[in-house]
Amino acid sequence: MRAIRNCISLVCLVGMLTIHNDVSAQCAMCTLNAENSVKNGNTQGKGLNDGILYLLAAPYLAVAGIGLLWYKKYRKKNVNLNVRNERINLN
Repeated sequence: MRAIRNCISLVCLVGMLTIHNDVSAQCAMCTLNAENSVKNGNTQGKGLNDGILYLLAAPYLAVAGIGLLWYKKYRKKNVNLNVRNERINLN
């Protein structure tokens, strides 16, 4: 059962990585502003799309950084454990 679940997860992951559409998401006001500027010959709309993508990536990078720091701290705690095979005297 676990092997089937892992196989399905792998197929879904590969599908998400290989099948994609180019999309640009904007609020209604930004879309209208970008469309009007492109019609007039300006390239500000492309810059607006790039700015939105940068703003979208920032929270993911922050979470990844915090996760990496947490992982390194947790790993460091487990590595520093020195347990001796000595008899414990309870007096």
